[in-house]
Amino acid sequence: MSDTPVDLDKHRGMAAQKATDIRRVLAEIETHAKILREQQGILEIELLAVPAASWHEAAAKARYVLNLYAASLADTDTHHRDLVAAVIADFARLSGEG
Repeated sequence: MSDTPVDLDKHRGMAAQKATDIRRVLAEIETHAKILREQQGILEIELLAVPAASWHEAAAKARYVLNLYAASLADTDTHHRDLVAAVIADFARLSGEG
């Protein structure tokens, strides 16, 4: 008996190796997505708990919510997407960011 691990990928056909690689990448993406969702939840709790101390902070919170809203819009809903983009541009212009 040997303690050396066997590289099973060498014993698979090309199609099986590609399928395994795809499963590995998907598992990694799912792990990253879970971490991002957890971080997003923490951020949103903080946004709810701490009131904005300035107009800049209030605008940053509004931009975050508008981006969430825009992400939920259908690709064909260009009118609302344009409206969100215009409001975000207004925030940037009025805060001296752009």
